[in-house]
Amino acid sequence: MLTSPVDHSHPARGTGAHTHPVSGTATALRCSFAAELRGDPLAGTAAPSSGLFLVEQPGPWGRIALTQSRLDPVVGLSLANRAAERGLRTLVIRRPGKADRTPVRRRWALVDCLPGRESIRWGWFARDGELDDIPLDGSAGEPSVQPCYLVCTHGRHDACCAIRGRPVALALQQLRPGEVWECSHVGGDRFAANVLALPHGLYYGRVDPTSAADLVAAQDRGEVLAALLRGRTTSTAPVQAAQHHARDLTGDQRISSFVPISAERSGDGWRVHLRHDPEDLVITLRSTSAGPAALLTCGATAPAHPPMFVIDDVRPVS
Repeated sequence: MLTSPVDHSHPARGTGAHTHPVSGTATALRCSFAAELRGDPLAGTAAPSSGLFLVEQPGPWGRIALTQSRLDPVVGLSLANRAAERGLRTLVIRRPGKADRTPVRRRWALVDCLPGRESIRWGWFARDGELDDIPLDGSAGEPSVQPCYLVCTHGRHDACCAIRGRPVALALQQLRPGEVWECSHVGGDRFAANVLALPHGLYYGRVDPTSAADLVAAQDRGEVLAALLRGRTTSTAPVQAAQHHARDLTGDQRISSFVPISAERSGDGWRVHLRHDPEDLVITLRSTSAGPAALLTCGATAPAHPPMFVIDDVRPVS
């Protein structure tokens, strides 16, 4: 059974309780604090995509950052649609901390996260309309060998992202100046702070300012930080969960390990074939509920069951 340890030892995180605006009394835990207490599993929760398109837009973001910010909403929607046709997810980014005004020139980035093709290409734009002319086939922009870290701080989407994300963004910025951006909603609000390590598309959850250093150190070694890994964006949820179990079973934390060969439905679950040296692994698993229904985001109006994956069988394949 795939579970994630719950850390109750971080006093700086506080209780995460909502406060009633009139009485001032605490009501319920915010979603990320409640999920941490429940021990909602991280494995298999990264949003699938083949890559990302990033657009710099400082200043405030509404709930839908691409159409509710200082970015031209028509351009934002058009860009999102063009990117989606290529399997890319579009995120709005800004530097950690507050920006007084929009700079004359802003950055954009095209990120390919597919195994063996990992890359980041950066470019500049001065007017929003210029984004419509940027090809998304990898032919534009300058390639960079530097990794990039995105931290979700999208408080208008979920308060937990801002509460827990901003301190992590600042901690990472101290560790890797110039390589860190705040970003719009990435999914999994209850796992805040959420961090994406690029170009590999590694989703991490429950990152705090202390564990941020461990995350960067693992990335420098070409490894994942398994305890906080939600999954890799280029894999489906069942494959992400199978990879998580394979790492736990073998101790192999290399980013390049456990590339999926196939993932097929098997009964009420999946059969996932992962490449590994000296033996491939075939893992059979199924999805189930991790516990009773709960409000899984701060804005949720109806409870839902937090999902998890259970491993039924593991077989080596020579």
